[in-house]
Amino acid sequence: MTKPRVLTIERLGTRGEGVAHTISGNVFIPYTMPGDTVSAEINGQSGRIIDIITPSPDREAPFCPYYGTCGGCAIQGYREDAYRAWKRGLVVDALAHAGIQADIDPLIDARGEGRRRATFHARVEAGKTHVGFMQARSHDVVAIDFCPLFAPSLGGAIAAARTIAEGLAALGKPLDTLVTATLSGLDSDIRGTGRLAERDTQKLIAAAERLDLARLTNHGHLLVECKPAQLRVGRAILHLPPGAFLQATEKGETTLAELVTQAVANAKSIADLFCGIGTFALRLAERADILAVDGDKPALDALSQAARATAGLRPVTIERRDLMRRPFAPEELASFDAVVFDPPRAGAEAQAHALAKSQVPLAIAVSCNAQSFARDAAILIAGGYQPERITPVDQFRQSPHVEIVGIFRRRATKRRARRSLLSG
Repeated sequence: MTKPRVLTIERLGTRGEGVAHTISGNVFIPYTMPGDTVSAEINGQSGRIIDIITPSPDREAPFCPYYGTCGGCAIQGYREDAYRAWKRGLVVDALAHAGIQADIDPLIDARGEGRRRATFHARVEAGKTHVGFMQARSHDVVAIDFCPLFAPSLGGAIAAARTIAEGLAALGKPLDTLVTATLSGLDSDIRGTGRLAERDTQKLIAAAERLDLARLTNHGHLLVECKPAQLRVGRAILHLPPGAFLQATEKGETTLAELVTQAVANAKSIADLFCGIGTFALRLAERADILAVDGDKPALDALSQAARATAGLRPVTIERRDLMRRPFAPEELASFDAVVFDPPRAGAEAQAHALAKSQVPLAIAVSCNAQSFARDAAILIAGGYQPERITPVDQFRQSPHVEIVGIFRRRATKRRARRSLLSG
């Protein structure tokens, strides 16, 4: 580190850190915001705040005492309208960088009651077990007793993770525990233990019963299920696979689903690619025939079971397929009125190229990464799609993560026009 320097923060970066311009280039300083004048130690492009000399007019008091130590939040205490402008701006800037001109909807606040799942890290140091979140840009654990971003349904999660970690402290291994709030209670999946001895397994089963957990698994392997770990998805009740992907907030899930459902309201046949447990498929099946595709077998099994058990749904066809390596070809998509795709953070470049060559009238892109979304959107636009609506959704409050729903529509093709004439 060099000796402290006085810097003025001019904007927020894509990771939520303040950015100061110097003659040597940009310097990124966590926990600062535009308008701050700060004293900071500088190491290359990274800085560490020492003191806030003059606070930004947009600065307010952070709402969590762990802020600045815990790495869970990138920014707190940023005035609400400024925060919303920055979050929406992440999408605007990514699209502009990709050469896309499109109107962007106002940011939708989808935090709802708060986070319904979290991963807790546990480390044993000097005989003491620490459970919490990682410190920013560090491998150290910040022990926490509560998190104000949690939904009430996740209220007992930290105590459960701590009890589990203390019971396994003798292993001396770094542990992660994913805790999800379900309709029947907390579902916990431990990671990092390796194969457990019988005495440790029995100890964990007893702890799960004391904690009244719905289910406890070890890297997906069932240890005990006291109650079915279920979620409601649309009108369906789904048995959640251990560790399965799930939107962070219930409001986030319903908001994304509403945007997608509204966009495909007139479609009778829909392909849901990267469908996971059926966040969209189970809702869309209330009025359209669905092909649901993913590479995750447990997720597909849970989706299939929920679809079969729910009265009134239209047919849901399940296909297991690695869409990164084997995307659907244009001719395979020819019969669909709409395609929905919700890939991991890396996006769906190969599938976007295939869609761009297809004649599917409507493509709905759902993403959690502005950069990969912009890349895939540019591919669709180059293939003849027009961006009809792009909506940023904020379920990861106080973080640089933003969800996006993009609606892309083709002009009527000869095939579609001919169908309209015949139906008339």
